[in-house]
Amino acid sequence: MLTINVRGENIEVTSSIREYVEKRISKMEKYFSDESNPIAHVNLKTYPSKGTKVEVTIPLPYITLRAEELNDDLYAGIDLVVDKLERQVKKFKTRVNRKSREGGSLKDIPLDDVTPDDTEDEKSQIVRTKRLSLKPMDAEEAVLQMEMLGHEFFIFEDSETNGASIVYKRNDGKYGLIETNE
Repeated sequence: MLTINVRGENIEVTSSIREYVEKRISKMEKYFSDESNPIAHVNLKTYPSKGTKVEVTIPLPYITLRAEELNDDLYAGIDLVVDKLERQVKKFKTRVNRKSREGGSLKDIPLDDVTPDDTEDEKSQIVRTKRLSLKPMDAEEAVLQMEMLGHEFFIFEDSETNGASIVYKRNDGKYGLIETNE
């Protein structure tokens, strides 16, 4: 069962907002197996310009689903985020199915089958730290994970070399791979 954690920044999460979020996000349950017990972290923000931002993150063992949407209407933003998440799941499952047909090795992925801030000091100041554990995968899977997170780069453990590698999006829209020497 999908657990939904709703949080608001500069907005009070009323019962009607919470119910709407839960109703829409719970549609994602059909993509997860019962034993995966996923948690959807929903962050709602409002800005002085009357715009809203909806962010949803669903971390899973081998993939993190993440989508965000800026919109003047909070409810429309929620709908659009759910649509993005569903597209991510379908895209991921399509690639997983293709990879398994090609004879590649894949780990057990806990998703059910789916149909197709200006001074010099401020510039170098670290304002946020993230810790991560590198997951073994190939470069193609790392690119997919990077796209789903909406990031410009992604660090992973190369399943062939067991070394840390980085994939990144180039200015020409293609992808680059940085491999480490061990």
